[in-house]
Amino acid sequence: MTLLGTTRKVPKFGARYVLESQIRAMLKFFWLIAAMAILNPLLYLVSFGIGVGSLISQHIGPHGIDGVSYLTFIAPALLASSAIQSSMDETIFSTLEGFKWRKLFFGMNATPQTGNTIAGGVFLAAMVRTVIGVSVYSAILYFFGAMNSPHAYLAIPIAIFAGASFGAIMLAFASHVHNEDLFLTIIGRFLIGPMFLFSGTFYPLKSLPSALQIFGWISPLWHATELGRYATYGHQISVTMVIIHFAFLLVMLVVGLFFGFRQFSRRLAK
Repeated sequence: MTLLGTTRKVPKFGARYVLESQIRAMLKFFWLIAAMAILNPLLYLVSFGIGVGSLISQHIGPHGIDGVSYLTFIAPALLASSAIQSSMDETIFSTLEGFKWRKLFFGMNATPQTGNTIAGGVFLAAMVRTVIGVSVYSAILYFFGAMNSPHAYLAIPIAIFAGASFGAIMLAFASHVHNEDLFLTIIGRFLIGPMFLFSGTFYPLKSLPSALQIFGWISPLWHATELGRYATYGHQISVTMVIIHFAFLLVMLVVGLFFGFRQFSRRLAK
Protein backbone atom coordinates (compact mmCIF):
# COMPACT_ATOMS: atom_id res chain seq x y z
CA MET A 1 0.00 0.00 0.00
CA THR A 2 1.33 3.46 -0.85
CA LEU A 3 2.09 6.05 1.80
CA LEU A 4 -0.75 8.20 0.43
CA GLY A 5 -3.18 5.32 0.79
CA THR A 6 -2.08 4.72 4.39
CA THR A 7 -2.39 8.42 5.20
CA ARG A 8 -5.93 8.51 3.88
CA LYS A 9 -6.89 5.58 6.10
CA VAL A 10 -5.72 7.24 9.32
CA PRO A 11 -8.71 9.56 9.86
CA LYS A 12 -11.07 6.63 9.31
CA PHE A 13 -9.22 3.99 11.34
CA GLY A 14 -7.14 6.26 13.55
CA ALA A 15 -8.81 5.18 16.78
CA ARG A 16 -8.01 1.55 15.92
CA TYR A 17 -4.32 2.37 15.56
CA VAL A 18 -4.28 4.17 18.91
CA LEU A 19 -6.15 1.23 20.43
CA GLU A 20 -3.49 -1.15 19.14
CA SER A 21 -0.77 1.06 20.61
CA GLN A 22 -2.52 1.15 24.00
CA ILE A 23 -3.01 -2.61 24.05
CA ARG A 24 0.67 -3.18 23.25
CA ALA A 25 1.53 -0.89 26.18
CA MET A 26 -0.84 -2.85 28.44
CA LEU A 27 0.84 -6.12 27.48
CA LYS A 28 4.04 -4.85 29.08
CA PHE A 29 2.20 -4.89 32.41
CA PHE A 30 0.21 -8.04 31.67
CA TRP A 31 1.05 -9.89 34.88
CA LEU A 32 0.30 -6.87 37.04
CA ILE A 33 -3.06 -6.32 35.34
CA ALA A 34 -3.86 -10.04 35.54
CA ALA A 35 -2.94 -10.16 39.23
CA MET A 36 -5.21 -7.20 39.98
CA ALA A 37 -8.05 -8.76 37.98
CA ILE A 38 -7.80 -12.03 39.93
CA LEU A 39 -6.62 -11.07 43.42
CA ASN A 40 -8.98 -8.13 43.97
CA PRO A 41 -12.17 -10.18 43.55
CA LEU A 42 -10.73 -13.08 45.53
CA LEU A 43 -9.83 -10.88 48.48
CA TYR A 44 -13.17 -9.08 48.49
CA LEU A 45 -15.13 -12.30 48.16
CA VAL A 46 -13.23 -14.04 50.94
CA SER A 47 -13.37 -11.09 53.33
CA PHE A 48 -16.84 -9.69 52.65
CA GLY A 49 -18.78 -12.30 50.76
CA ILE A 50 -17.72 -15.27 52.88
CA GLY A 51 -16.43 -13.68 56.10
CA VAL A 52 -19.02 -10.99 56.68
CA GLY A 53 -21.65 -13.00 54.82
CA SER A 54 -21.35 -15.92 57.23
CA LEU A 55 -21.87 -13.60 60.20
CA ILE A 56 -24.96 -12.11 58.57
CA SER A 57 -26.35 -15.56 57.80
CA GLN A 58 -25.88 -16.62 61.43
CA HIS A 59 -27.88 -13.68 62.73
CA ILE A 60 -30.63 -13.10 60.18
CA GLY A 61 -30.67 -16.28 58.12
CA PRO A 62 -29.46 -17.17 54.61
CA HIS A 63 -32.05 -14.98 52.87
CA GLY A 64 -31.96 -11.90 55.06
CA ILE A 65 -30.53 -9.30 52.68
CA ASP A 66 -33.06 -8.33 50.03
CA GLY A 67 -34.35 -11.92 50.08
CA VAL A 68 -31.04 -13.43 48.89
CA SER A 69 -27.72 -14.50 50.38
CA TYR A 70 -25.27 -11.76 51.21
CA LEU A 71 -22.87 -13.00 48.53
CA THR A 72 -25.59 -12.73 45.88
CA PHE A 73 -26.53 -9.30 47.21
CA ILE A 74 -23.05 -7.79 46.86
CA ALA A 75 -22.08 -9.56 43.61
CA PRO A 76 -23.57 -6.96 41.18
CA ALA A 77 -22.00 -4.14 43.20
CA LEU A 78 -18.57 -5.74 43.22
CA LEU A 79 -18.81 -6.40 39.49
CA ALA A 80 -19.78 -2.79 38.75
CA SER A 81 -17.07 -1.51 41.09
CA SER A 82 -14.47 -3.59 39.25
CA ALA A 83 -15.57 -2.18 35.90
CA ILE A 84 -15.47 1.39 37.18
CA GLN A 85 -12.01 0.94 38.68
CA SER A 86 -10.59 -0.65 35.51
CA SER A 87 -11.96 2.00 33.17
CA MET A 88 -10.87 4.80 35.50
CA ASP A 89 -7.30 3.53 35.79
CA GLU A 90 -6.87 3.07 32.05
CA THR A 91 -8.37 6.41 31.01
CA ILE A 92 -6.68 8.53 33.68
CA PHE A 93 -3.15 7.13 33.49
CA SER A 94 -3.13 6.81 29.71
CA THR A 95 -4.33 10.41 29.36
CA LEU A 96 -1.80 11.77 31.86
CA GLU A 97 0.95 9.80 30.12
CA GLY A 98 -0.08 11.13 26.73
CA PHE A 99 -0.34 14.77 27.74
CA LYS A 100 2.06 15.13 30.67
CA TRP A 101 4.50 12.34 31.43
CA ARG A 102 5.67 11.20 27.99
CA LYS A 103 3.68 13.58 25.76
CA LEU A 104 2.88 10.76 23.36
CA PHE A 105 -0.28 12.41 22.09
CA PHE A 106 1.62 15.35 20.63
CA GLY A 107 3.72 12.97 18.57
CA MET A 108 0.60 11.16 17.39
CA ASN A 109 -0.99 14.48 16.54
CA ALA A 110 1.97 15.31 14.29
CA THR A 111 0.69 12.53 12.02
CA PRO A 112 -2.77 12.56 10.38
CA GLN A 113 -4.18 11.46 13.76
CA THR A 114 -6.64 13.91 15.30
CA GLY A 115 -7.66 14.66 18.85
CA ASN A 116 -10.90 12.74 18.34
CA THR A 117 -9.19 9.58 17.07
CA ILE A 118 -6.62 9.67 19.88
CA ALA A 119 -9.33 10.12 22.52
CA GLY A 120 -11.38 7.39 20.89
CA GLY A 121 -8.45 4.97 20.94
CA VAL A 122 -7.75 5.65 24.62
CA PHE A 123 -11.40 5.12 25.50
CA LEU A 124 -11.63 1.89 23.48
CA ALA A 125 -8.49 0.56 25.17
CA ALA A 126 -10.06 1.28 28.55
CA MET A 127 -13.12 -0.69 27.46
CA VAL A 128 -10.99 -3.65 26.38
CA ARG A 129 -9.40 -3.76 29.82
CA THR A 130 -12.81 -3.32 31.47
CA VAL A 131 -14.38 -6.17 29.51
CA ILE A 132 -11.50 -8.50 30.37
CA GLY A 133 -11.58 -7.52 34.04
CA VAL A 134 -15.35 -7.93 34.33
CA SER A 135 -15.20 -11.29 32.56
CA VAL A 136 -12.57 -12.60 34.98
CA TYR A 137 -14.48 -11.17 37.97
CA SER A 138 -17.78 -12.71 36.86
CA ALA A 139 -16.13 -16.12 36.41
CA ILE A 140 -14.76 -15.97 39.95
CA LEU A 141 -18.16 -14.87 41.28
CA TYR A 142 -19.76 -17.79 39.49
CA PHE A 143 -17.39 -20.33 41.03
CA PHE A 144 -18.08 -18.85 44.47
CA GLY A 145 -21.82 -19.33 43.88
CA ALA A 146 -22.60 -15.62 43.77
CA MET A 147 -24.12 -15.68 40.28
CA ASN A 148 -26.42 -18.67 40.41
CA SER A 149 -29.64 -16.94 39.41
CA PRO A 150 -30.99 -17.61 35.88
CA HIS A 151 -30.36 -14.00 34.83
CA ALA A 152 -27.05 -13.45 36.61
CA TYR A 153 -25.25 -12.95 33.29
CA LEU A 154 -27.11 -9.65 32.83
CA ALA A 155 -24.91 -8.12 35.51
CA ILE A 156 -21.96 -8.33 33.08
CA PRO A 157 -23.18 -5.87 30.39
CA ILE A 158 -24.57 -3.60 33.11
CA ALA A 159 -21.17 -3.46 34.81
CA ILE A 160 -19.43 -2.78 31.49
CA PHE A 161 -21.94 0.01 30.77
CA ALA A 162 -21.16 1.55 34.17
CA GLY A 163 -17.44 1.29 33.45
CA ALA A 164 -17.91 3.00 30.09
CA SER A 165 -19.93 5.82 31.66
CA PHE A 166 -17.43 6.49 34.43
CA GLY A 167 -14.47 6.05 32.09
CA ALA A 168 -15.90 8.68 29.75
CA ILE A 169 -16.21 11.17 32.62
CA MET A 170 -12.67 10.43 33.79
CA LEU A 171 -11.41 10.87 30.21
CA ALA A 172 -12.94 14.34 30.16
CA PHE A 173 -11.54 15.34 33.56
CA ALA A 174 -8.08 13.89 32.96
CA SER A 175 -7.78 15.73 29.65
CA HIS A 176 -7.94 19.03 31.57
CA VAL A 177 -5.32 18.08 34.17
CA HIS A 178 -2.10 20.06 34.51
CA ASN A 179 -1.36 19.23 38.18
CA GLU A 180 -1.69 15.46 38.34
CA ASP A 181 -0.69 15.14 42.01
CA LEU A 182 -3.63 17.23 43.18
CA PHE A 183 -5.97 15.55 40.72
CA LEU A 184 -5.06 12.00 41.78
CA THR A 185 -5.35 12.93 45.46
CA ILE A 186 -8.82 14.37 44.97
CA ILE A 187 -9.96 11.37 42.92
CA GLY A 188 -8.66 8.84 45.45
CA ARG A 189 -9.77 10.49 48.67
CA PHE A 190 -12.88 12.44 47.78
CA LEU A 191 -14.40 10.44 44.92
CA ILE A 192 -13.51 6.74 44.87
CA GLY A 193 -13.58 6.23 48.65
CA PRO A 194 -16.97 7.86 49.31
CA MET A 195 -18.47 6.33 46.17
CA PHE A 196 -17.46 2.84 47.27
CA LEU A 197 -18.71 3.32 50.84
CA PHE A 198 -21.95 5.21 50.23
CA SER A 199 -23.35 3.53 47.10
CA GLY A 200 -25.20 0.66 48.73
CA THR A 201 -22.37 -1.73 47.90
CA PHE A 202 -22.41 -3.71 51.15
CA TYR A 203 -25.83 -2.72 52.52
CA PRO A 204 -29.04 -1.16 51.16
CA LEU A 205 -28.68 2.56 50.54
CA LYS A 206 -31.90 3.25 52.45
CA SER A 207 -30.20 2.08 55.65
CA LEU A 208 -28.02 5.22 55.58
CA PRO A 209 -29.14 8.60 56.98
CA SER A 210 -30.87 10.74 54.36
CA ALA A 211 -27.95 13.18 54.25
CA LEU A 212 -25.57 10.39 53.22
CA GLN A 213 -27.96 8.84 50.73
CA ILE A 214 -27.30 11.86 48.50
CA PHE A 215 -23.85 10.42 47.73
CA GLY A 216 -25.54 7.29 46.41
CA TRP A 217 -28.01 9.16 44.26
CA ILE A 218 -25.20 10.88 42.33
CA SER A 219 -22.96 7.80 42.25
CA PRO A 220 -22.71 5.77 39.02
CA LEU A 221 -21.86 2.76 41.19
CA TRP A 222 -25.23 2.92 42.97
CA HIS A 223 -27.16 3.25 39.73
CA ALA A 224 -25.28 0.31 38.20
CA THR A 225 -25.69 -1.75 41.38
CA GLU A 226 -29.44 -1.20 41.45
CA LEU A 227 -29.72 -2.19 37.80
CA GLY A 228 -27.54 -5.25 38.40
CA ARG A 229 -29.58 -6.41 41.39
CA TYR A 230 -32.81 -5.85 39.50
CA ALA A 231 -31.57 -7.84 36.51
CA THR A 232 -29.93 -10.71 38.39
CA TYR A 233 -32.29 -11.66 41.20
CA GLY A 234 -35.32 -9.39 40.88
CA HIS A 235 -34.49 -6.59 43.32
CA GLN A 236 -37.72 -4.64 43.80
CA ILE A 237 -37.58 -1.26 42.06
CA SER A 238 -40.10 0.48 39.85
CA VAL A 239 -39.87 0.69 36.08
CA THR A 240 -39.45 4.44 36.49
CA MET A 241 -36.35 3.92 38.62
CA VAL A 242 -34.95 1.44 36.10
CA ILE A 243 -35.27 4.13 33.43
CA ILE A 244 -33.69 6.75 35.71
CA HIS A 245 -30.73 4.48 36.51
CA PHE A 246 -30.15 3.74 32.84
CA ALA A 247 -30.60 7.38 31.80
CA PHE A 248 -28.14 8.57 34.46
CA LEU A 249 -25.40 6.28 33.17
CA LEU A 250 -26.20 7.11 29.54
CA VAL A 251 -25.98 10.85 30.18
CA MET A 252 -22.62 10.35 31.91
CA LEU A 253 -21.35 8.42 28.90
CA VAL A 254 -22.50 10.95 26.30
CA VAL A 255 -21.43 14.04 28.25
CA GLY A 256 -18.06 12.54 29.17
CA LEU A 257 -17.22 11.57 25.61
CA PHE A 258 -18.39 14.91 24.23
CA PHE A 259 -16.24 17.02 26.54
CA GLY A 260 -13.36 14.56 26.51
CA PHE A 261 -13.10 14.49 22.73
CA ARG A 262 -13.45 18.26 22.54
CA GLN A 263 -10.72 18.87 25.11
CA PHE A 264 -8.35 16.42 23.42
CA SER A 265 -8.76 18.35 20.17
CA ARG A 266 -8.36 21.74 21.84
CA ARG A 267 -5.29 20.78 23.81
CA LEU A 268 -3.54 19.18 20.86
CA ALA A 269 -4.31 22.19 18.64
CA LYS A 270 -2.24 24.53 20.80
